[in-house]
Amino acid sequence: MRSNTDIRILFTTRILRLFAYGFLSVVLALYLAAAGLSEIQIGLLLTFTLAGDAAITLWLTTNADRLGRRRMLIAGATLMIVAGTVFILTRNPILLTLAAIIGVLSPSGNEIGPFLSIEQASLTHLVPDARRTQIFAWYNLVGSFATATGALAGGWLAHSLQVNGWTALASYRMVLAGYILVGLALVVSFLVLSPAVEAAPNHDNQKRTLGLHRSRGVVFKLSGLFAMDAFAGGLIVQSMFALWFSLRYGLDSGVIGSIFFGANILAGISALLAVPMAKRFGLINTMVFTHIPSSIFLILMPLMLNLPLAITMLLLRFSISQMDVPTRQSYTMAVVAPDERSAASGVTSIARSVGAAISPSISGIFLGIPSLLSIPFFLCGGIKIIYDLLLWREFNKVKPPEEQ
Repeated sequence: MRSNTDIRILFTTRILRLFAYGFLSVVLALYLAAAGLSEIQIGLLLTFTLAGDAAITLWLTTNADRLGRRRMLIAGATLMIVAGTVFILTRNPILLTLAAIIGVLSPSGNEIGPFLSIEQASLTHLVPDARRTQIFAWYNLVGSFATATGALAGGWLAHSLQVNGWTALASYRMVLAGYILVGLALVVSFLVLSPAVEAAPNHDNQKRTLGLHRSRGVVFKLSGLFAMDAFAGGLIVQSMFALWFSLRYGLDSGVIGSIFFGANILAGISALLAVPMAKRFGLINTMVFTHIPSSIFLILMPLMLNLPLAITMLLLRFSISQMDVPTRQSYTMAVVAPDERSAASGVTSIARSVGAAISPSISGIFLGIPSLLSIPFFLCGGIKIIYDLLLWREFNKVKPPEEQ
């Protein structure tokens, strides 16, 4: 069936993209430092990266169902190529910032750009409700494994090149070159998707806001909560974790890449385990009551007395940190109309991007002051716990079709 081919292509693009994001995330902050930027400048540039992504993604996703999902996916892949190319060619902070705003770069190793929203809408269109959460779980699993492999490869590639006489800056540019090649592969992959991934034409005259009509209230409420969660998560993105390990324990990029390889493998497995939990306890309960312990482990991490204990807390956190991801994605797709799915996913994703955009600049300030290195961990974990409690209160009784 053609739909199965499209599903395989969407899984392939997910793997390629997340590999590239993990590949780059371990060295991105280190590259910017090697290029001469201070910790505060790095934090600001990462903030501009996320803010620019939010604006571009908002336009692409809210117009994808109308203008074509494949077309918007190709546009996003092209912006990956543009960003990577500029980062290789210049060390000028102004040009780097412009490229970060216009292009698509992931400082966290996680999804960024229009891809996730549009691919989720397409997958939901291709599978029945009963399989939706399972498909999303596998979709997140392969993404986590790809991020883990990318982080391992990026960290050790840079380390190996430096051991063989390359400067740190030159080694990091090789990682950026790999990022560009993946962008090219994505363009080719999206070109061969079939029309089956597109939304059915809607000829009604309902008033729409950001591509939404009857689901506006639910989507905007979810967006506000997701923005709060993302603001907290943005305080300690993967690039900042890498910088924290480097500043506090003096670890090199190869060791840091290995740590995040293991952490992201655990995260991928946790996403898959969310499926049976969601069937038994429901999507919202699974989201909330796995996310709270993850936040507690994050708070404990900087309180550990040595590196092995800090790594243990990190791995414990990642072992359950992604169980809310496929359930959150599935829930959002389930409670909106089919012709709102790209827009709903896009709006909620943009809310997350906006929420996360402010955070890295705040973390950059704390990471530049040795006595305040632990503050981002405490803020992130505490705000996330508040988010979980608010989410459960607001949506515990709003059930998706398969739970009714």
